Amino acid sequence: MRKILHIDMDAFYASVEQRDDPSLRGRPVVVAWRGQRSVVCAASYEARRFGVRSAMPALRAERLCPDAVFVPPDFVRYKAVSRQVREIFLAHTDLVEPLSLDEAYLDVTVPKIASPSATATAEAIRAQIRETTALTASAGVAPNKFLAKIASDWNKPDGVFVVKPAHVERFLSTLPVARIPGVGQVMQKKLAELGVVTVADLRALPADELVGRFGTFGQRLHLRARGIDERPVQPDQPVQSISSEDTFAEDLPLDALEPAIRRLAEKTWAATARTERVGRTVVLKLKTAQFRILTRSFTPETPPRGAQVLADIACALRARVDLPAATRYRLVGVGLSGFRDPDTVAQEDLFALAD
Repeated sequence: MRKILHIDMDAFYASVEQRDDPSLRGRPVVVAWRGQRSVVCAASYEARRFGVRSAMPALRAERLCPDAVFVPPDFVRYKAVSRQVREIFLAHTDLVEPLSLDEAYLDVTVPKIASPSATATAEAIRAQIRETTALTASAGVAPNKFLAKIASDWNKPDGVFVVKPAHVERFLSTLPVARIPGVGQVMQKKLAELGVVTVADLRALPADELVGRFGTFGQRLHLRARGIDERPVQPDQPVQSISSEDTFAEDLPLDALEPAIRRLAEKTWAATARTERVGRTVVLKLKTAQFRILTRSFTPETPPRGAQVLADIACALRARVDLPAATRYRLVGVGLSGFRDPDTVAQEDLFALAD
């Protein structure tokens, strides 16, 4: 039986800003560049009370919370704090799987520091984070990654929630299916048509019916509904790709996709700041109204240096879609792939200049 922690820093970027600038404490802080195409990188809990959330268009955040203080992101500072937190994790276990700058899975089945329980280890880590960084973190403790991630959000901010093996079924039963990763609005609607609203409803459906309707994702739904997740914590997994996608309320023609592409490029670019690696290849993903999936990609000589460049390339990739003009699209996605370490990219750029 594994003992897994999911540690999640509380409103990380906004909390760093409030820590470093006392005038921001207690005020609604939105970490974002201003502009029509900008998206929210993070929001303090004071701003979240107005409905402001990360990845939301900055203009909408401003409408929801007119008194919000907008602060441009400073990823150099955020990464420095993240490294401090990572060192605390590694003092307790070598099995640390970072998900981003502000969250990670830890396998503490056999901790490096003697501890009476996984819960005690989580509390020790949280205390060290507070002492070292003057920031708070929330933790989920569970027998697997799926449950630990849900649990870490249960007592936010600055809390711990434990899902014991004997209580898994009871914990999951009343949860809405939206709490299962991958169940977005479109999938929620499809499940609702089957009478599935809660995880208990989902558990009542036979596995073969779920697989028949949703393929491999149906099998995953069957397992998650029972709290089953055999994925191990995998340390030092380098980022290979980052993407964002959106399903439209109604199908759109290709020439109407630019606003969505630019918004998703902003979202994807903001997500790349959570890794220290550099993406080289721009990917445009499309799904037609008939559920046909297309991808088009381009690798420029130098990696994209900003959201606008990423968006410009993604928009240009539409010219390589050779379907009839009458084709309608239900989904679009923008991604970056081919991630490399910064030193490797710098060397490749230097050789390219030499040529």
